[in-house]
Amino acid sequence: MLSVEEVRARVLACARAIAETEMLATEDAVGRVLAQPVLATVDVPALDNSQMDGYAVRCAEVAQVPARLPLRGRFAAGQAPGILSPGCAARIFTGAAIPEGCDAVVMQEATKLEGDHVVVREAPRRGEWIRRAGSDIAKGATALQAGQGLRPQHLGVAASVGAAKLTVVRKPRVALLCTGDELATPGEQAAPGQIYNSNRYLLAGLIRMLGCELQDLGMIPDRLDATKAALAEAAQGNDLVVSTGGVSVGEEDHVKAAVLAVGRLDLWKIAMKPGKPLAFGSVRGSVRDVPFLGLPGNPVSSFITFVLFVRPLLEQLMGLARRAPAQFEMRADFQWEADPERREFLRARRNERGGLDLFPSQNSALLSSVAWADGLVDVPAGAGVSPGQLVPFLPLSDLTGPVG
Repeated sequence: MLSVEEVRARVLACARAIAETEMLATEDAVGRVLAQPVLATVDVPALDNSQMDGYAVRCAEVAQVPARLPLRGRFAAGQAPGILSPGCAARIFTGAAIPEGCDAVVMQEATKLEGDHVVVREAPRRGEWIRRAGSDIAKGATALQAGQGLRPQHLGVAASVGAAKLTVVRKPRVALLCTGDELATPGEQAAPGQIYNSNRYLLAGLIRMLGCELQDLGMIPDRLDATKAALAEAAQGNDLVVSTGGVSVGEEDHVKAAVLAVGRLDLWKIAMKPGKPLAFGSVRGSVRDVPFLGLPGNPVSSFITFVLFVRPLLEQLMGLARRAPAQFEMRADFQWEADPERREFLRARRNERGGLDLFPSQNSALLSSVAWADGLVDVPAGAGVSPGQLVPFLPLSDLTGPVG
């Protein structure tokens, strides 16, 4: 059996970053991946400005406190820079441009008003409570790097340097097909022996969460001709084909034979639980071969193999800057017996005591365990878990959330 790292490396070796880009208004680019860096055309902030509501002063004139100065001038945010009269203080508000001659701001809590004078009770240091021009982002600097997944905070940074439009990578196009005559669509009456198709909604949601364009080919009958036709359609104009179910060797499992007929296929066994089987290959399209990943039909196995293998592939297609999934150590408030051969990903949830609880059953058919959990505990093969032990915890928010 192959390790998780070996399988991920083989999957990523086939992924070529999408070259096509498009330009979007900055406000429309959330959830996309930046294709070109954003350079600052201005300093941020543009001018020296006040961090506080208070009084603009010359430090030399308030070196001895208390110091009583006449008030001359009033400076608010949005006004052009003014001039501080010698021997005087001026009222200044947060964000206002520092007037010429001022070398410190005294916050109003350190002063006392006496008519048209202000008494400074604490001697300021030169530069105190002044934000310098360019102290956040200097003109000419790279504000955002190519490969950055754009979340709202990144759009704010782009806007702060005056970028009205951003060049982003074209959305990956993903075809999804589910196989199995036993599957019924929610909202319809399930026939005897049928189950409702949860994988279609699970995988479609995971694909859309990443900002991909989804071609949902629906449920494919358990026939070789139908499976071949669906795969041929999926290869036209898409960047990735994902299927679920039908990759075993039973008489009603046709995905393997169909992929071999229209492309190439490797069927791997991975030393992990859940999600041991994974089909990987490509399907011939009219222009190029399209990568193919066949996930197990078991819903939890399908979920785990998606977040560990399909998501990294899609991130690489988008040109997203590579990073390892978030992982940190937490205390296990449970006991777990070791599996001697396979690495396990246990569905767990943080508790109010600062530790981790397990879902009562780790049966890989129970999709409710994924909905209950807020993360996965990564347990190496042959390693059990004892209460109080620190274990690697992978938050689902990082494995299933938007890019960035």
